[in-house]
Amino acid sequence: MLKGFHHVAVICSNYPRSKAFYTDVLGFSIIDENYREARDSYKCDLGLPDGSQIELFSFPGAPQRPSRPEAQGLRHLAFKVDNLDEVINHLTNKGVECEPVRIDEYTGKRFTFFQDPDGLPLELYER
Repeated sequence: MLKGFHHVAVICSNYPRSKAFYTDVLGFSIIDENYREARDSYKCDLGLPDGSQIELFSFPGAPQRPSRPEAQGLRHLAFKVDNLDEVINHLTNKGVECEPVRIDEYTGKRFTFFQDPDGLPLELYER
């Protein structure tokens, strides 16, 4: 019935900063970008080569998302990568701090966490 995820929506506090993070740092391409005057809001569709997308929104006055302590609801967004060390080095060179690498006790796969400019938890999971 379900075929996969089409997109994940992210609301940011600073649109230019977050747009640069997702495109320049993480490598998403811009599919479409629109300023919605009636809402004083941007909506930017960002894509990865496999068709995965993020809808990046800006809404004036949106409240901060609590990330700590962990709460109910969507916990984090995980990206699959082929070489974890290579991606960590790329992020580090772009000024993004990653947590120490951990091993998934059930799959034996390596992973780490980092954050977007608004503190949204993001994960890298080695395939």
